[in-house]
Amino acid sequence: MNKRRTTNILLLIIVLPVVFYILKLLSFIFIPLTFAIFISIVFYPLIRWLSKKKVPKLISILVVILIIGLFFKLTSELIQISSKEIINSDSNLFKKAELKLETLIIPVEDFFGIERIEGKSISLYYLQKINLSKSFSSTLGSLGNIITMTLMTFFFTILLLAESLNLHKVLNKTLIRQKFSSIKVFIRIEKNIITFIKVKFIISFFTGLGFTLACYFFDVNFPIFWGLFAFVINFVQMIGSVISVVFLSLFAFVAIDVTSTFLFFILVITLVQVIMGAVLEPIFMGKSFSINVITILVTLMFWGFLWGIPGLILAIPITVFIKIIFEQFSKTKVIADLMSGSELIPIKK
Repeated sequence: MNKRRTTNILLLIIVLPVVFYILKLLSFIFIPLTFAIFISIVFYPLIRWLSKKKVPKLISILVVILIIGLFFKLTSELIQISSKEIINSDSNLFKKAELKLETLIIPVEDFFGIERIEGKSISLYYLQKINLSKSFSSTLGSLGNIITMTLMTFFFTILLLAESLNLHKVLNKTLIRQKFSSIKVFIRIEKNIITFIKVKFIISFFTGLGFTLACYFFDVNFPIFWGLFAFVINFVQMIGSVISVVFLSLFAFVAIDVTSTFLFFILVITLVQVIMGAVLEPIFMGKSFSINVITILVTLMFWGFLWGIPGLILAIPITVFIKIIFEQFSKTKVIADLMSGSELIPIKK
């Protein structure tokens, strides 16, 4: 018995690095597939409801495609409005930015003894140091990858909704072999993932709205852009809220002349993030699932290393899925208990 247990542990030690290597190597497949799984889980209740109403499967899938299409249409409209807002902005903003940069960079140049050609603008001088062609090609490559992954995600979502890839059957034949148990586990996973995505979407929406209103009130340029940026970046767990506050604060440093107003603006946008992310989000999440802070940090670092930004977005849903699976087996339940923070400081995230 002990020999068998030792053999199993050794096999696990050997297999896990191989699995993680495959996940990283084939990330261009697994990232869209994982996104598609969680998106399809959101639409499963709608598909089941339409099925009860005797709506054909093809019509149900077309309804889902229409909803996804409307979401992308709305997103593109917001991006266009934001782009027009930036293009039509006052050119004096860039002059102000140049002056503010000078007040910050000149003391640093003097400290390090950096000599710059007199009369040459700081932005032009330092832009010359950057390989713009390389940066542009890198940006185009990233944009191409995003478009490809978006199309693959859409394709996988349709396959999952059409049950060409049946999640419940996969769960039943692999991890949870008893049909009744697998149904209960799948329903629980579905409920938790829908709760997470729904709450995250609502919190991100109101965070973006708060940023937009703050920018309008304090006369900070590009309020729609900053609201959209806060909404999107808030889906990156924990660090997303920090990034949005830091970036908007740096921009407000240029846009707001009065120091007291600038400090009050930072206080307002920080309060928006704290109220939405640290107070309301945990309340709305309720006790559906609890994951301690150590588990969140470890999973963020792991999936961020493995899959980059998509990994940071998917880290918590994947952790919720793994935790529910671990709870089904006596040998792994102790790991699920540690993940839930029964003995550590819990945060409901």
